[in-house]
Amino acid sequence: MPHNALTQQCDNLNTLDCTQCPRLAGFLQSVKTKHPDYHARPVSAFGDINPKLLIIGLAPGMHGANRTGRPFTGDYAGILLYRTLHQFGFATRPESVAADDGLQLLGCRITNAVKCLPPENKPMPQEIRQCNHYLTAEINEFVQHDGMAVLALGTVAHQATLMSLQLKLKDYPFGHGAVHHLPLGNGLKLYDSYHCSRYNTQTKRLTTEMFEQVFDEIAAAIK
Repeated sequence: MPHNALTQQCDNLNTLDCTQCPRLAGFLQSVKTKHPDYHARPVSAFGDINPKLLIIGLAPGMHGANRTGRPFTGDYAGILLYRTLHQFGFATRPESVAADDGLQLLGCRITNAVKCLPPENKPMPQEIRQCNHYLTAEINEFVQHDGMAVLALGTVAHQATLMSLQLKLKDYPFGHGAVHHLPLGNGLKLYDSYHCSRYNTQTKRLTTEMFEQVFDEIAAAIK
């Protein structure tokens, strides 16, 4: 089903203009000075406005989402993700290179636990907590629109998701391939995968087969 650009990239102005984390806001200013053509602002979610699958990553990458303004777009981490999304019918193209490349997500939406680029890709705990109210709003809207599956890419995304839902970490431990049935009354499931970062894929901590197996389970459950 076709979606226009407005339904795919619903930029929340409050999110885009957020400067609540001084360290991150200052870092983005320095990045913008060095790279004037970069987005270098908080990155909004991208995808279907009524998705069945919500994918949550860690944070924008320096030369990926921080450059292009679209999650997992323009850097190595997005290669495996978008290729797999296309393979399983969640994306109209197997590659995401720019925010205006025409790619659309179908029944899927992508966001991050932290909306701003952190130095060395390492947000501080207080920054994850500060940004969590944005993720909480996204997850609440997802649940209200009958969302069925959340995929957390990595431990930070997993923990941020549980924080948003006010669930205890000890009750839902992170593990690649784990599936957690959440007590929300709507059958929502939380799926875990190692993050599709360059380091994880090149060291074989996460292989293509491992990633596809996670999507096999998700697709079987929601399609």
